[in-house]
Amino acid sequence: MIFLKRDSEIAKMREAGRVLARTMRVVAESIVPGKTTLLDLDSLAERLILEAGCQASFKGYRGYPAATCLSVNEVVIHGIPDGRVLKEGDIVDLDFGVIYEGWHADGAWTYPVGTVSESAQRLMNVTRESLYQGIAKARAGN
Repeated sequence: MIFLKRDSEIAKMREAGRVLARTMRVVAESIVPGKTTLLDLDSLAERLILEAGCQASFKGYRGYPAATCLSVNEVVIHGIPDGRVLKEGDIVDLDFGVIYEGWHADGAWTYPVGTVSESAQRLMNVTRESLYQGIAKARAGN
């Protein structure tokens, strides 16, 4: 069943999305060699989310200890931020959610750490293009 949203509910969803996008952009700029997934990146994301008057969706969910999921290289999804130090050539999936007045926004994106290998860049390019092709086909009945 589909529940139609009121304008006020859509506005809250939109604000959650804005906070998520702003936080994603700022944290992405910090994905550089020498940063740690927990002390630097996760802490920054949580601080930005809280300063915006929101909550981190993931933190505390079924005991999850962090505001983000940070998956580095071979970690496929939902990596738990820790003391890992990012190195040149790593790839990082940044995944997190934001709650604004009871409404969630959730997003994930993969970023290179400095210059990455040709195969890592190809992986990021092909998966991004796959996402866009999937979105282009998303419609009722498809």
